[in-house]
Amino acid sequence: MKNKTSVLSREGEAQPSRCPDNSAFKQQRLPAWKPQLTIASVLSCFFLTGAFCLTVGVCLVLSANSAREIQIDYSDKCSDCSKLRENSSNWNKECHCSINFTLKEDILGDVFMYYGLQNFYQNHRRYVMSRSDAQLLGRNVNIQRSNCAPFSTYRNGTPMAPCGAIANSMFNDTIDLVYNINSSMIQVPLLKTGNSWWTDKNVKFRNPESYNLSSAFAGTARPPYWQKPVYLLDEEDERNNGYVNDDFIIWMRVSAFATFRNLYRRIRRVRRFTEGLPAGNYTFQISYNFPVTRFKGRKHVILSTVVWSGGSNPFLGIAYLVSGTAATLAGFVITGIHLKLRKKKTYFQKQ
Repeated sequence: MKNKTSVLSREGEAQPSRCPDNSAFKQQRLPAWKPQLTIASVLSCFFLTGAFCLTVGVCLVLSANSAREIQIDYSDKCSDCSKLRENSSNWNKECHCSINFTLKEDILGDVFMYYGLQNFYQNHRRYVMSRSDAQLLGRNVNIQRSNCAPFSTYRNGTPMAPCGAIANSMFNDTIDLVYNINSSMIQVPLLKTGNSWWTDKNVKFRNPESYNLSSAFAGTARPPYWQKPVYLLDEEDERNNGYVNDDFIIWMRVSAFATFRNLYRRIRRVRRFTEGLPAGNYTFQISYNFPVTRFKGRKHVILSTVVWSGGSNPFLGIAYLVSGTAATLAGFVITGIHLKLRKKKTYFQKQ
């Protein structure tokens, strides 16, 4: 293609040309590389991918199995409290239950306490949207224009703080861990802060600005299923109150599956628990507030350690093993087809 820098108009004046410059880039004459798929390169890709995935999968599975975990279902063991909570008129009545268990071996290192829920669907579209991010940032917003309905205001017009179905259904069981030794009960120290993501704690959630929290939430009311207002979620630590409460922040990050677990506490490694949890007899002391019978749910409390790959969930390792096995089998199948076709080609050439 010839490069024409200008063309003549009908009046005889030179006009700039729209033809691209005569360069290798604009005329598409740059050197190119086109991969040639040979049997050797294809089989190498399949077998190398299979070997890599199998190696990573084995490492992940072994790592997940090395994590220590104890899971206790207390749905039936606290059946009396469960029946009490099913009647909404008993919302202000306290109910406690205890669950004893034994650690046969020491759990060394950092120990994390989780609460687990089963058959609790947080992935419903209206449930996920039922929140006001502007309100959670401490802004003065019109709740009635948000997606919080029907958990936005009461009949008398008082706005809820926080609003929405997610906040209203917040998990509110209180779980304490007691170490039983020599007929004495030692309260295991638990850390209730530092469990949420830094971005959530410092960016996505903010309390309204005021000289104290009670005045900041003046003119609002707690959600219907809550027993305390939002500014009294943690009466021992004022910095862990309101919208920046760690338990509240963790709950507001909804799960994609019906069975999930959320971080509840971390064992504070002091005194007898410097190395972790020693072997012995323990008791979970539970203040039962969260009903699950109506939706046929289950509740668990989990003690677990973490390793370099995370917790004791082997799903990622199994996924790698399945992918590696599929790639390796595909390589063998392609090899078999190639050998069969090559034999036929050699036979016809001899004929």
